[in-house]
Amino acid sequence: MISPVKWLATILVCILALTACTSGEKEATSTSSITLNAQTEPPSLDPALAIDTTSGWILDHLFEGLYKKDARGRVVKGVAEKVKVAKDGKTYIFSLKKNARWSDGSPLKAKDFEYAWKRVLSPKTASQFAIYLYYLKGGEAYNKGKGTAEDVGVKATGAHTLKVTLENPVAYFPELLTFWVTYPVKEKVVNQHPKNWFASAQTLVSNGAYQLKEWKHNERVIATKNPYYEAKKGIAMERIRWEMVDDSKTAYQMFKTKKLDVVTDLPADLLVKEKRSEEYKSTPYFGTYMYMLNVKKKPFTNVKIRKAFNLAIDRESLVKHVTRGGQKPAMAFVPYGFKTPTKGDFRQEERSYLQEDVKKARQLLKEGMKEEGWSKLPPIEITYNTDENHKAIAEAVQGMVKKNLGVDVKLTNQEWKVYLNTLSQKDYQMARMGWTGVIVDPVVFLDYYLGDSPNNQTGWVNKKYDHLMMQAKQEQNEENRLKLLHQAEGILMKDLPFIPIYYYSQNGLVQSDWENIVFRTNRNPDVRWATQKK
Repeated sequence: MISPVKWLATILVCILALTACTSGEKEATSTSSITLNAQTEPPSLDPALAIDTTSGWILDHLFEGLYKKDARGRVVKGVAEKVKVAKDGKTYIFSLKKNARWSDGSPLKAKDFEYAWKRVLSPKTASQFAIYLYYLKGGEAYNKGKGTAEDVGVKATGAHTLKVTLENPVAYFPELLTFWVTYPVKEKVVNQHPKNWFASAQTLVSNGAYQLKEWKHNERVIATKNPYYEAKKGIAMERIRWEMVDDSKTAYQMFKTKKLDVVTDLPADLLVKEKRSEEYKSTPYFGTYMYMLNVKKKPFTNVKIRKAFNLAIDRESLVKHVTRGGQKPAMAFVPYGFKTPTKGDFRQEERSYLQEDVKKARQLLKEGMKEEGWSKLPPIEITYNTDENHKAIAEAVQGMVKKNLGVDVKLTNQEWKVYLNTLSQKDYQMARMGWTGVIVDPVVFLDYYLGDSPNNQTGWVNKKYDHLMMQAKQEQNEENRLKLLHQAEGILMKDLPFIPIYYYSQNGLVQSDWENIVFRTNRNPDVRWATQKK
């Protein structure tokens, strides 16, 4: 990661000259430019290939789907102007806005959505998020090489008309269409630069509120308002700058010297220090922090050993003394935040599957080792991506495992992009991961551990779990659907191919002169409507 110090001199020159460091472009005034911290290089700005919240944060500002979320968090029409839904809930007819444009000024057409969605599902694309388009008729079959693109239920029937056919009705389908994997992409641009069309401002063409102005890899991303965006009058922010500062203490100092306007990752000690300041922001977040366990690598091939590690961790102590940011201990997978029609929160219905129990953990470890014929455990390593908070949590877990099980654990950290590759290769034993629902619903959360989900990098497959999830997606009675989801989660919590640690809260700092920054429950801050106080 290139340090901001290496280009400090250039910044100083630019400040003195009152110009920006971007191809001679004039710096926007303080009222129309905001600086954020992406922390790391976004692995991909291709909507089909992005699988992380860093990439998604930028994509959500560059692109727009058929639906979008407004400043109040409501799902509203995006590129779609009119929508007709068949009585059976399986067919949608979208009429697109005729003045919708790409950032190069060319018209956006219905075929751009058809192309983009089929590209996500194409086996050649190898999109890890293709699973979210399995709701389309023929989508799963095509993705698995058992069907054709022509069989997929998305078809441009006119220049501005898109017909979408689902396998089964999906109540939350409009919200799903706010997710970046459903964004349109321009076929001509992809074909001209198939391997890197999304990697530079010169080739990336988008359709949202912003266009990519600069991407200096490993240093910064700059986006400016898209002059062709049909709703540009409703967008307050002219320019967004994402720095890439992976050291949270450095980012904090940059915030204090007003080089960053928003920081969303603070070390626990600074979090406590800032809790009473007017700049401190804390909001609920529909996500779970966890450690994945590779069930194909010893010792986590044994379910009793997996459970022993789960029971040896004091989650209450972790959130109270280590993270200290208002997180809740995770005793299951699905976090708090989904309100059921009749019984309150989904999580409250089945609040806890796990409690720290050192005595039982030691007994399970002993039994597991006996089953495997081991006199001692194989060497164990926790892998995590470089970050002060991840390091602190890993060290705390390392200490608890040593104290409660007498097991030594090695810690290894990797830069984010390298880390993602390590996970995809399943080259780990125990690895940190965080997961947020792309929409606030348990089903898209539990999809993570489906046997054929590319996101499930643990090697764990349970046919009963997969069957229950399939039933839940087809069930139209909401009470019965939630029962099926609870049953599926129960199987997951019995086999434990992971260790849930805590349910997220989103904590950070915002300069006191900013307002109208939107903090969502499952996304990074949206700054489209951000303004500075007069």
